[in-house]
Amino acid sequence: MEEADIFINGVKLTPAQSMTVRVAISSLQMSLQEGLGDDEHGRAMTSRYQKACREINSAILRNQA
Repeated sequence: MEEADIFINGVKLTPAQSMTVRVAISSLQMSLQEGLGDDEHGRAMTSRYQKACREINSAILRNQA
């Protein structure tokens, strides 16, 4: 799998850096399975982070074969 082109503040990440971002997002998704708390705020933050992770993963995997 070729890594996605990721730019941060106009700087293109190397493939190794892009892979690190992809793996970090996957790790965050796994840790979010436990949630960020049982209160309303924790549930809301968990949901928002999960949504953002899905969106980022979708962008990373777009056009990847």
